[in-house]
Amino acid sequence: MATFEEQTECVVEALFSDLLGEDECCCRCLETDSGEPVQSAGDPSTPFDPVVIASRLRQMGDQCNLEFERVSSEAVAEVLAGKMEKFGAAVETLSRSWCDQNPELGYERAFLCVSVKLLMHVVKKVPAMVQPIQLIKVINGNPQVRRHIEASGGWVRM
Repeated sequence: MATFEEQTECVVEALFSDLLGEDECCCRCLETDSGEPVQSAGDPSTPFDPVVIASRLRQMGDQCNLEFERVSSEAVAEVLAGKMEKFGAAVETLSRSWCDQNPELGYERAFLCVSVKLLMHVVKKVPAMVQPIQLIKVINGNPQVRRHIEASGGWVRM
């Protein structure tokens, strides 16, 4: 079975393929050494399909109604200017703020919504500056979000 990090990478790659309008995703048919499709740990009958999960993440991002240009945050301003090394700090700032405004979401869901929405926004503004690794690191580097995803049954349950 693929690790959480490997699954995150495939989901983010599928999201990028969707955002950039590419037809195929390199992880569409993620398989184990045996040639079988990867199964989720929580339910062996539910296959891991990064394209489906990426679609769900995009829908989550669409729920985020933040207007990034109106946020007074140095990290957000830098990301909007194409300085993607501040992406993680911007996501953290925006997630906390949006979660405070919408406490029913919970921090983890707000984090995923905001990170995808900010990524979608920056891809439209400065696509050459955005790479999948930026979102992969933000998700894999947040233990609270990772625990939430795993406790929910993994990526297949998101």
